[in-house]
Amino acid sequence: MAKKLKISIIASDLSKSGAGRWQGAVRPFLLAETVSRLGHDVEILGFTDSEADGGFPSKFVIKAIPGGIYPKFWGAARTLLQTISGDVVYAYKPKPSSYGLALLHRLRYRRPVILDIDDWELSWHGGDDYNYRWTPRNLIRGVLKTDGELRNPDHPVYLSWIENLVSKADAVTLHNQFLQNRFGGTYIPNGKDTELFNPERYSPEASRAKYGLSDYRVLMFPGAPRPYKGIEDLLAALDILNQPDLRLVIVGGSPYDDYDQILAKRWGKWLVQLPKCAYETMPEVVAAAHVIVVPQQDHDAAKAQFPLKLTDGMAMAKPILATTVGDIPEILGDTGYLVAPNSPQKLANMLQTILNDPEQAASRGRLARERCISYYSVDAMASTLGPLIQRCVNRQSLNQLGYKQKYKHMESGR
Repeated sequence: MAKKLKISIIASDLSKSGAGRWQGAVRPFLLAETVSRLGHDVEILGFTDSEADGGFPSKFVIKAIPGGIYPKFWGAARTLLQTISGDVVYAYKPKPSSYGLALLHRLRYRRPVILDIDDWELSWHGGDDYNYRWTPRNLIRGVLKTDGELRNPDHPVYLSWIENLVSKADAVTLHNQFLQNRFGGTYIPNGKDTELFNPERYSPEASRAKYGLSDYRVLMFPGAPRPYKGIEDLLAALDILNQPDLRLVIVGGSPYDDYDQILAKRWGKWLVQLPKCAYETMPEVVAAAHVIVVPQQDHDAAKAQFPLKLTDGMAMAKPILATTVGDIPEILGDTGYLVAPNSPQKLANMLQTILNDPEQAASRGRLARERCISYYSVDAMASTLGPLIQRCVNRQSLNQLGYKQKYKHMESGR
């Protein structure tokens, strides 16, 4: 039986606009749940915008540290490094504020470091075309101004540097083929707690009544809308269909900008906005959906993601309308409804197909749940992650033994 370990997950951003926003629904908490099911102890560490921003309920030990920009960040980083207590450090995202600190911790304590990559961080900044202009003016302004861009610990310049250190991790995990092709590593797709997300525990009619949706056929997008996620294409499809009882229900909205308002201004008649809710409440909300929609556009940021909305819908046996972007076709297999991206007309046509044959839609939903349990559950994550953690620990133990033997030999030769 494998030794019980403690795993320290560094999530970098635990603020209400970061991982703290969705809590149990997002990758670091899924990893924590997986580690817990393997019988190990787990803690999640990271930075917040303020003292008041770090408190939220969780079944896991959360150590949230007020962060900031340089030079304040150095003090916060020192505190986090001193707080890590795990036998293994699991860094979420290749950022200086997570992976960079994990590497520093390893230099001193010789604890193995696993890096998890769930986004291509540079895709937000132009990807491979990103290039910072290193002029004296930019450098002086970036460093010396109170809000200078280079004082941001995770500025794209530093992200590009940290990407070059991915190979220094003892192991790398990621959740889709795009990222694996770019960085290598072990494929561990996002899992879902399929007992919590069990459709037999919820009534769709009761959920629709509770959230004021009883009069509608509900297309649900449970997440934060952003331009590359194709919400505008879906809303344009609703314009094409022009069926008054259809509604796109967005759960949570955008914490990043005013994109919600931009959508509402043009397509308000089709939109219903529900506030973000606790992770434990999400299955009840998803139960209200007739169709889960994941209309991702053909964009690098979308290709590098594993949309958690997919497993929300799959686990809850909902029909899913999605686009052929990234790993979506592989994830859904033949259990969903797929169309090419960036095409409102194709979305409209397929949506009409789904609505015209509710029996077939329900059948595909049931198949989607079976597929989710087999390949995209937390237990499925654990079957891959458990042996990987053990290999890292065993390798580190051998390295330390070799180091001690070498040191002993050097001492005896004096």
